[in-house]
Amino acid sequence: MQHPAEPAKIKAAATYNAASDHFDDEPLGFWDRYGRRTVERLALPVGSTVLDVGCGSGASAIPAASVVAPAGRVIGVDLAERLLDLARDKAKQQNLRNVEFRHGDMEALGFPDGTFDAVISVFSVFFVPDMKKQVAELWRMVRPGGQLAITTWGPRMFEPGSGAWWNAVKVHAPHLHSAFAPWERITTVEALSDLLVDAGVRDPAVVAEAGRQTLRTVDDWWMIVMGSGYRWTVDQMNDQTANRVREDSLRQLRDCAATSIETNVIYAVARKTTL
Repeated sequence: MQHPAEPAKIKAAATYNAASDHFDDEPLGFWDRYGRRTVERLALPVGSTVLDVGCGSGASAIPAASVVAPAGRVIGVDLAERLLDLARDKAKQQNLRNVEFRHGDMEALGFPDGTFDAVISVFSVFFVPDMKKQVAELWRMVRPGGQLAITTWGPRMFEPGSGAWWNAVKVHAPHLHSAFAPWERITTVEALSDLLVDAGVRDPAVVAEAGRQTLRTVDDWWMIVMGSGYRWTVDQMNDQTANRVREDSLRQLRDCAATSIETNVIYAVARKTTL
């Protein structure tokens, strides 16, 4: 299993290593919620072997390990070593001995064809430039009769928080403003379905689910920023600029009386036929 060397992957690892200090805070409960729901959609039999690609702090790998125990096995892979440490601690706390967390690159996993009863990717497949190639690689590792599950963000991710955030960044740190996020390539049922079919996955079942994350106060939004992919942008600012962006974005959320953010998702599940 190769370690990342490309700049984009080094950036992703740095981002989520930094975000690990808030990744499991209560306002970021959507990580665990959608990881668990992805596993539930697979209805994994006891004894299954599972690969979780981009496993983070174990949001889907740990529920999967609990379901397939005692004879089943789960391998979680991620670029962010600090998130893997969190996942290992959770598994230990739950006395789960059938899950292993490895540092590695999803584009170079090296497992043979048909190794796993299920391969899972939750909020990770959009981080590679060639998503079609990556989905085909995940599908290759699914055994005949096994399943592939891919979960991604739907439209309006984190709104109105995201809009307030980027408005503030544009004003106070315009050189860091981005008009595009990688997950925006597949935020519809049609886009995710087309991606899977183009990658050789037959008859995927793709459904959208509307979701929201409650904000106890608007200050929760900044905790979400610090525990998500926005963290990299914050870490490029000096303290004064970061504080201005924080205050501006929170002011905007107060002005619109925001009490939650949208966390819409799209689930795709496909079973590999034995023919």
